[in-house]
Amino acid sequence: MKRRDFMKKAAAGVAASTVFGPVFAQTKKKIRWRMATSWPKALDTIYGGAETIADRVRAMTDGNFDIRVYAGGEIVHGLKVVDAVQQGTVQAGHTAGYYYIGKHPAFAFATALPFGLNFRQQNAWLYDGNGNKLLNELFADFNMIGFPAGNTGVQMGGWFRKEINSVADLKGLKMRIPGLGGKVMARLGVTVQVLAGGEIYPALERGAIDATEWVGPYDDEKQGFYKVAKYYYYPGWWEPGPTLHTFVNLKAWNDLPKEYQQIYMTAAAEANQQMMVDYDFKNPPAFKRLLAKGVKLRRFSNEIMDAARKEAFALFDELASSDKFYEKVYTDWKAFREDIYRWYGTAESAYLQYVASRS
Repeated sequence: MKRRDFMKKAAAGVAASTVFGPVFAQTKKKIRWRMATSWPKALDTIYGGAETIADRVRAMTDGNFDIRVYAGGEIVHGLKVVDAVQQGTVQAGHTAGYYYIGKHPAFAFATALPFGLNFRQQNAWLYDGNGNKLLNELFADFNMIGFPAGNTGVQMGGWFRKEINSVADLKGLKMRIPGLGGKVMARLGVTVQVLAGGEIYPALERGAIDATEWVGPYDDEKQGFYKVAKYYYYPGWWEPGPTLHTFVNLKAWNDLPKEYQQIYMTAAAEANQQMMVDYDFKNPPAFKRLLAKGVKLRRFSNEIMDAARKEAFALFDELASSDKFYEKVYTDWKAFREDIYRWYGTAESAYLQYVASRS
């Protein structure tokens, strides 16, 4: 099925199911799945992406296709979700692809690259561009198929115990930051750690790390990072529009009736949209609350941004020169990025700069 055709059918399916209920529930085969996630239940928006999929699938099949969602650590560690899906321990997972760049660096494209694409741009590349097609070539090597199923929008730059004014201030800093963003930080002298969501606060509290990135005001407030690190930096240049995925074991996917496959894809597309809506609604008041609690807002200096951008694209080029598949995805992604930013730099940027400066 062409990606454009799928999106049209997915959108129609969401609308129809909202009005008419389980209109797709012609197949009566009963299916029971387990979905492991990387998220604690307390993070209701990001964990809610998995719940949206399960709820919509259940509703559109009149309960015949039931998916039970598990928080990180309930079945497998939050950073082992792909392993569980690949091995068939669970039929499905909800996680961030860039947690698994150790398996292949191209997993980063599933989520976000430093100085890459925002939410809308990422969706355009995934759905109408070659993104989903290329990534599913990769996922198939790991016995999976994947579907976009959430996004946080541009993230914050994270929480720091002390001010970071220059590249020199990054040297020796211990920071939790995954994906290729972590690789770039390491090139700038940061000691990088990758921790699951539920492990970050204790590590920051006891000084095992000096800084952490997470998501944005709503989730960060819930995590309580402001209690142990007062400096809140922006922007999160390593995650300008991180997509979350639902991964499905290939055998489990192929065993599904075709109708249920369509329903699952529709539910994932809804989750992809709904999570962004939720964050856009919840982040502004959470941002105000954090500032009222004495959080010290800081912007990364141009020196840090410029150094990070230089190292990021040097890293991308190195990875492309050493891995043919990464090069294939990167070439396509980079060409799309150049075109979309030329357009966004005209209309979108000019409008936002004007209204933001006068709000």
